[in-house]
Amino acid sequence: MAKFQRSLSARQRTKARYGVIFVLPAFLLATVFMIYPLFASLYLSLTKYNFAFDTKPQFIGMENYVKAFQDSAFIDSIGVTAVYSVLYFVLVMLGGLILALMLFYAKGKTSVFRTAYFLPIVIPLSLSSFIFNWILQKNYGLLNYFLADILGVGSLTREWLSTNPWAMISIVVVSVWATVGFETILFLNGLQALPEDMLEAGIVDGATGFRTLFSIILPNLRETFAVTGIWAILQALKVYIVPSLVTWGGPGTATTVMYMYVYRQSFTYLEMGYGAALGFIMSILIMALSLLNMRISKKV
Repeated sequence: MAKFQRSLSARQRTKARYGVIFVLPAFLLATVFMIYPLFASLYLSLTKYNFAFDTKPQFIGMENYVKAFQDSAFIDSIGVTAVYSVLYFVLVMLGGLILALMLFYAKGKTSVFRTAYFLPIVIPLSLSSFIFNWILQKNYGLLNYFLADILGVGSLTREWLSTNPWAMISIVVVSVWATVGFETILFLNGLQALPEDMLEAGIVDGATGFRTLFSIILPNLRETFAVTGIWAILQALKVYIVPSLVTWGGPGTATTVMYMYVYRQSFTYLEMGYGAALGFIMSILIMALSLLNMRISKKV
């Protein structure tokens, strides 16, 4: 018996060694590319360090974080991000749901339509942004040309990228166009998971299209709404490419979102310590919303 236990213990130790050997490469990669940069950035956020003028970081404690909440430009960028997030959230959720319902009831052509709706999300966002920047130009943009020369309604032409509120509307529309396909697929998966007998029972009971939608379909998509809703919010908070390439943050700072402000502080003004602090503030906000997503998912 004792010999068997020693043999079993030896096998367990061998398995443990192999387990460590297999896990070690992943742990080393995580340490090099995630854990070390995380703590290095945290330390940098507690220092005053201008890459152009300072030879080494100078520890200043929480001053960068205090400065962030006293920085009117950063506060403005939070406001811009909030406005963008609300508009983007409403449009991408509504658009994704409507398109998913269209696909759900277009039984024979679902695969073709699904490919068409999902296509924008596989196009690089930077390429989409450059294309829309050209389309929305005042003097040689395709949209103003179509309105003035094709439809003959020149009064509807606008300076889409350099006036308010059109600049904000423009980046929201571009972002929704680029990502609504993903929301559509998520909603469609939720619709296809609904029991058919439940929908048929509603029809037998005399439920009309709208009554079926609001009484049967939407209440049973609560989990899908939780996932897609938080995904949309996180996408909105992380927006950077579209405003930086379509409007360049203008006019003025009207479309300068948080990520753009952090980037400028870090890599334009080379305030690496302050930029790191701003980045951590954003990360905390995103993590808080991720935890909210987990709590909502558990409740529904």
